[in-house]
Amino acid sequence: MSREKKKHNRRGLFILLCIAAFLVSFFGSIIFKVSYTSPAQAAYTVDWSDEVGTVYTDLTYGDGEANKFDLYVPADNTKETYGLVVYLHAGGFTTGDKSDDVGTLQWLCSKGYVAAGINYTLRDEDHPDASVYSQSMEIKSSISAVVEAAAELGYNLDAMAIGGGSAGGTLAMLYAYRDADESPIPVTMLFEAVGPSSFYAEDWTSYGLDQDAEAAAYLFSVMAGTEITADILGTEEYEEAIKPISGYMWVTENSVPTVCAYGAYDKVCPFETAKWLVNALEENGVTYEYIEFPHSGHALQNDNKLYL
Repeated sequence: MSREKKKHNRRGLFILLCIAAFLVSFFGSIIFKVSYTSPAQAAYTVDWSDEVGTVYTDLTYGDGEANKFDLYVPADNTKETYGLVVYLHAGGFTTGDKSDDVGTLQWLCSKGYVAAGINYTLRDEDHPDASVYSQSMEIKSSISAVVEAAAELGYNLDAMAIGGGSAGGTLAMLYAYRDADESPIPVTMLFEAVGPSSFYAEDWTSYGLDQDAEAAAYLFSVMAGTEITADILGTEEYEEAIKPISGYMWVTENSVPTVCAYGAYDKVCPFETAKWLVNALEENGVTYEYIEFPHSGHALQNDNKLYL
């Protein structure tokens, strides 16, 4: 078998693995934690030990207190190159931690991949200036540190997939669509769920933003990290202001294959926002798999058959 064909087959397996990782992220209830372990979830768990891999915690990628990542490397360190899978935690941009995704990251590592969970500065009382934009720029800066740390441990990375749930899904989108061209290694896939890809007041009806332009301008200002006033909503100026955090706006014909899922009854990430991403993928001819959970909200909790 030629080297090129082997490389192509390995990339195909990498994509299949990321689809499985996408599913396990929900089996594990990444967004809303529960104690019940379903039979389906059990298939995507691993008894972690030194025979499976090693985890290096709280490695640094920046000057901020939250600029830390955990790196999971497989016990088999004999391969020339490895694939990287990054999973970004949920939490509405204000809570959450990379430790929330330990089970998923351990399972990924057990399949022979280097896996990374990355923290980012949350918007809270101590960090009132943090925004979706600043968080996305932290993630952008972190990937080089992840790749370098893996290389120092003897794991040379040649491709990556990135994913996340809710807030993490939005941040993953921004890296995969907006920042992939500057990635230190090729981005081969995005897998995300219930992450807002668009910010139009008329879609955010569950927050009443369609009825209150001032409230919409305030919330989107916080998210974008720049001042937005009610009078520019619906204008080209608004489009430019919101583009840095709007994943769907960065989709092109060269965007990576995507797996995404949304709940039809989601009020946290309003379901109406999903159409912008799906339409962008469709219009640009991007390979994608869209999974709609017709009876579920933000936790994708009422459509168990879709996990099988």
